[in-house]
Amino acid sequence: MILIIFNNFYLFSLLYCYYITYSIFIDFTLSSHKNIRHRPFTTNICSLYNNIYQMIVISGSDKVKKRIIFHIDVNSAYLSWEAVYRLQHGDTVDLREIPSVVGGDEETRHGIVLAKSIPAKKFKIKTGETLWQARQKCPGLVVVRPNYYLYMQCSSALLNLLRDYSDRIQPFSIDEFFLDFTGMEKVFRDDAVTVANKIRERIKKELGFTVNIGISSNKLLAKMGSELKKPDMVHTLFPEEIPYKLWPLPVEDLFMVGRATAPKLHSMGIYTIGDLARCDIELLKYKLKSWGITLWNFANGIEDSSVRSHGRISNIKGIGNSTTIRFDVEDRETAHKVLLSLVETVAMRLRHEGFCCRVVAVSIKTKDLYSFSHQRKLEVPTDCTNAIFAETKKLFDEAWKGEPIRHLGVRVSDLYRDDSVQLSLFCKDWDKQLKIDRAIDDIRLKYGPRSVIRSTFLQSGINPLQGGVVEDFPIMSSIL
Repeated sequence: MILIIFNNFYLFSLLYCYYITYSIFIDFTLSSHKNIRHRPFTTNICSLYNNIYQMIVISGSDKVKKRIIFHIDVNSAYLSWEAVYRLQHGDTVDLREIPSVVGGDEETRHGIVLAKSIPAKKFKIKTGETLWQARQKCPGLVVVRPNYYLYMQCSSALLNLLRDYSDRIQPFSIDEFFLDFTGMEKVFRDDAVTVANKIRERIKKELGFTVNIGISSNKLLAKMGSELKKPDMVHTLFPEEIPYKLWPLPVEDLFMVGRATAPKLHSMGIYTIGDLARCDIELLKYKLKSWGITLWNFANGIEDSSVRSHGRISNIKGIGNSTTIRFDVEDRETAHKVLLSLVETVAMRLRHEGFCCRVVAVSIKTKDLYSFSHQRKLEVPTDCTNAIFAETKKLFDEAWKGEPIRHLGVRVSDLYRDDSVQLSLFCKDWDKQLKIDRAIDDIRLKYGPRSVIRSTFLQSGINPLQGGVVEDFPIMSSIL
């Protein structure tokens, strides 16, 4: 049999489809004749042409399409956004140019550093340490309170700007985005590095803050590239650049190597990413199980996940919010108001990300720092503020025994896409309330979080939307 491979790919595809259809017809026709053995012949024909087709498609796509992935990362996001906001409203001091941090309020017993400026890093201030420790290192440190709603607005503005360059954009966290630029060079008539620099400059000019952009052929290397040197830089990290750009870095700098993993690698004599890349994979598998194989792949730049361009963060496990109250809560009514203020922010996050929750949990910390929690699974997933709050109140009332409360938290999990929820005939219809919720969300995002508040918070001394920063984005996730 003489096999002719056509230069015209489309003609070959038509021939392939013809043979598949013909083979199915032969199978169907001959199946009525029990004495005829036909399947080996037709099956082999289909298999032969399928293999040739796959070979041409795969090899052809590799030659025609070389993936180009951008990773856009906002420099010191929370602090940068706060600095831009203040400058736009008349401040003369740029928080990014002085030792400053975004953190809590010590007077209300919130004392953790959430973000820091580059000058603050020179004093070895670390994210997660107490403000008291930070001030010991830098007595003149400027502390600003977090503003999650501002961060949502800035993140949305950045996402809208990036949509001018590709329709394939995946939010990875509130301040990180992957952008698939494959095939777009011809559209913009520029190479990827030139376009990335134009994006960087446009963000700085129109939005007022700076970003780092990493460019590579997969998401892992693009993310690692954006971390090479900050701020306001564009870096490439293609596979051929790994030996001299990635491998000399400390192993702690590799994505997903955290505080627990690094000492284990050090005990094996692995101190750089290059050491990890050259390590025997069987040894890593023996010491770290399947996690060792994952790290070895990352060290060698091996990662092939696609940019999931639905416009929402896909791998959120749960959304939570908590607050340390400035006074000890000793009555049920006040505790309910605090919980409502937390639910307001959690439910808004749910709706913003397009999720409904199935599990609601309440956490309580007493004056004596004793912590406990209580959770329940809902019959139907929801993103309605009142529905979540109703369940939150029940959980709190069941768990609380009257102890003075220092800290309260609300968390929702077991998330479903809001367009895939099956409604129930036996549960309360929250549809009208949801329309009100979404209208209020739009007003708050446009005019500020206090533009619409519940009357129950008037003269209560309780912030109507409490908890400040809500950070459940998968910043440290093995799923890129």
